[in-house]
Amino acid sequence: MNTRRQIRCFVMVSVLLLVAVVGTSGAALPPAADTVLRNATLWTGVGTGTEVGSVALLHDRIVAVGTDAEVSQWIGEGTEVIDLSAAMIVPGFIDNHVHFSSAARLLLGVNLLDVDDVDSLAAAVRAADARMPEGAWLVGGDWSAYQRWPQGAEQPLEGDIELFEPSRSMVDGFTADRPMLLSRFDRQAWFANGAALAAAGITDQVVDPPGGAFGRDPEGRLTGMLWGSATDLVREAIPEPSHAQRVAETHAALLRVRENGVTTVHDMSPSYQLRIYQELLARDQLTVRVHYRPMISDYRRLADVGVMSGFGDDWIKLGAVKGHIDGIMGNSSALFQEPYDHQPDSRGRLRDVMFPEGNLQRLMNEADAAGLQITVHAIGDAANEMLLDMVEDMVAANGERDRRFRVVHAQVLHPRDIPRFQQLDLIAEVQPFHAIDDMRWMEQRIGDRSQGAYNFKSLLDSGATLSFGSDWPGTNAAWYPISPVLGIYAAVTRKTVNGTPEAGWFPEERVGVEDALRAYTVNNAFAGFEEADKGTLEVGKLADLTVLDRDLLSIPPDEIKEAQVLYTIVNGRIVFAAGSVR
Repeated sequence: MNTRRQIRCFVMVSVLLLVAVVGTSGAALPPAADTVLRNATLWTGVGTGTEVGSVALLHDRIVAVGTDAEVSQWIGEGTEVIDLSAAMIVPGFIDNHVHFSSAARLLLGVNLLDVDDVDSLAAAVRAADARMPEGAWLVGGDWSAYQRWPQGAEQPLEGDIELFEPSRSMVDGFTADRPMLLSRFDRQAWFANGAALAAAGITDQVVDPPGGAFGRDPEGRLTGMLWGSATDLVREAIPEPSHAQRVAETHAALLRVRENGVTTVHDMSPSYQLRIYQELLARDQLTVRVHYRPMISDYRRLADVGVMSGFGDDWIKLGAVKGHIDGIMGNSSALFQEPYDHQPDSRGRLRDVMFPEGNLQRLMNEADAAGLQITVHAIGDAANEMLLDMVEDMVAANGERDRRFRVVHAQVLHPRDIPRFQQLDLIAEVQPFHAIDDMRWMEQRIGDRSQGAYNFKSLLDSGATLSFGSDWPGTNAAWYPISPVLGIYAAVTRKTVNGTPEAGWFPEERVGVEDALRAYTVNNAFAGFEEADKGTLEVGKLADLTVLDRDLLSIPPDEIKEAQVLYTIVNGRIVFAAGSVR
């Protein structure tokens, strides 16, 4: 047993023994807690409703939950006592689905989703240039994503939209030492500044390559706009990000995570991110717990060294793998039974892992037999039905067990497939913000089938386990914030961030506030095989808590999105406090 695990086990046993002694004899006083949060509104995740009281934390565990009077015995000379003035404590939020490294790259680098004019482009690039390490390229960006489909809207703008086209004159004056290759949201056009063109050895005399083109002004000078294979000539000059850059990106993302009250993320980043997590943990700089998921095609590497579901420690766990059936709604590549309304010649597409035919079924069966947890992305109704059939075949091949198979996104379901989630004991790993953002294009693309989209209430009523998250940072067409508060608002109201439509989008699929809280805490702990340590405010569980400035159960649903995180506590340590730097 390693030293870290020995210490954790000793502390846990000690805490439980102390609680037992106090609870039975009433004579012995417990040791002083490190922290006591008192005068709070508690939503424990056990039972329903809230209560007024306190929570005591010692080392990395919760040691008391009860009335202020009951918990006061844990207050000693060295205890930090925080009076919350009726603010709400909930179990630490768990996000079921993030792409941490992608979000980290955007946060430190350049995010242009809402950029569609000269001033906003210049401002975004200047800010990113100031953040980035010396020598690093600015890449990505996805400008004009909200130009056709405005953020917070219900529908796309009508009529033809002339997409913004940047030029070198807008940025070259202050980016001489910072090469950039920026993408338009649809990845059909790219933009390179003068430094990037120079790094690639491209001058005004360059000839358009086959399948590509360079933008030019009336005098024949390069504007920086690139199409097709011309982009590849610049892309080949981009160096791999340095380790120092990736660590800086990680710190930027960790700050955003803890600002939003998230204490555990279920992450699908490339393997380099896992190494960085371990490095930061060794330096006591990791401020979120990680449930890490590599791709299902890599399952053999885990299986060959004996990794099974739940492998790891309280900070970093492995044992789940992720596969894909189809594409996404943002680019109309999700797979449907019938063609898209706006593209009658297309039903979407299958992902590469599906080929050769039967490949994903084989990978699922083998990874499941090796004791790994399987999670698979399915968006369209055809993809979801196909996946449920594959799960049936996998269970038939390997037998019944507690596998907690997670259907990732489960966005559009045929009514006949909803009861199958309970029948197959599946977890619906969904992201509520998708519903209030994707409505911008859903009905235009699939019409009446939108009624089968994001069926949170139907899944819940059918007996499925509902698990919530963000899909942070989103896609090239949308930014999905890592905010459980906004996720709860989306699930409870089904309204855009602008508060429309008034009754909510397909309001019959709204869920209650407690259902949404449970999906971000209790159910996500269960989805990660971690319910013994997380998900509720109970004695003996990890000291991961989130404090909100208001009671979500007592305010109008439309006000939920205004709630603010006051404290984020991970492992008994305050890692975020509103109004201070931690």
